[in-house]
Amino acid sequence: MKPAGSRPRAALDRNEWIQSAIETLAEQGVQGMRVEVLAKNFGVTKGSFYWHFKDRKDLFDAVLQTWRDGRIRDIEKQSVATPGREESQLLHLIDVYGATRNRKGISIELAVREWARRDAQAAAVVAEVDTWRIECTRKLFVALGVSDEEAKSRSLLLYAYVFGQSLMACENYDPRLADFKRRIAELIVRPQQDAPDSPG
Repeated sequence: MKPAGSRPRAALDRNEWIQSAIETLAEQGVQGMRVEVLAKNFGVTKGSFYWHFKDRKDLFDAVLQTWRDGRIRDIEKQSVATPGREESQLLHLIDVYGATRNRKGISIELAVREWARRDAQAAAVVAEVDTWRIECTRKLFVALGVSDEEAKSRSLLLYAYVFGQSLMACENYDPRLADFKRRIAELIVRPQQDAPDSPG
């Protein structure tokens, strides 16, 4: 939702500029994060922007930092499990990150990754977040009793599945799609010998 153009410029703070830039990034890509565009969305002059930021790069740095910090906070939240509940937490994590309702988050994720293809700083931030993701789930798998090597493999597979299926238009593939997704999640999370048999 774009900020109201009638909002008084005095009400704007640095975080509002950052959030507006993130929304613009998701909709238009990094090329859309222009000072004049953001100022127009707020109904203010570019001078208001420079009250909070030295330049456009300062805004870019803030956007990347905000995305990084938000992702890491959420990853930590979704990866916390009481002892004995690691399997349930991993299944919950797949459900949360693979949910179709998370379209806005996916749009931002894709925009940041596209940015990272052309910018070394963005690439470094994406790599840091991905490493954090895989490491947090690796610890959950290790707590389930799998080897460290297998835990790393399963962690990578988990996120490859979550992001891969979120990009596919498979809602109409089969009326049993929800069952298929649950089965896939169980195959990723559970040790192979414990995975449930296919329905007869």
